[in-house]
Amino acid sequence: MILGRSILLLLAIASPAMAETMNFESSTAILGASCGKDIDANCLGVNLDPVRLKECLARNQDVVSPQCKADYARAFDAIQKRVAARAAVGKACERDKPKFCGDPESSAASFPDCLLKTRGVSAKCVQAVREAGYR
Repeated sequence: MILGRSILLLLAIASPAMAETMNFESSTAILGASCGKDIDANCLGVNLDPVRLKECLARNQDVVSPQCKADYARAFDAIQKRVAARAAVGKACERDKPKFCGDPESSAASFPDCLLKTRGVSAKCVQAVREAGYR
């Protein structure tokens, strides 16, 4: 019984951390540390956007280091999750944006900043903003 409660407590503590996405800087640092030499050797001249770089590393996976193989999928997955999280903020906060930030058209650029400075924003919106990395 005590073991079960300990496991539930551990899961409750760890679950918010698991839901958060990795920031772009951390993903790039993983790629640079694990794949820097492989990128220089095999992807010279490739535009360094995530799609082309991932394609280049996948295309050259037979000569890419094992550490890079292990890390590049995780890093690119994290980048895609962050991009999706940023796209989801608008949907998750569609009710809070006009309520707390005024005219939706005029405040488009300051939208995340407005929600970060406001109290009373819905939990769903706060979670979306957090996962998108604005907070």
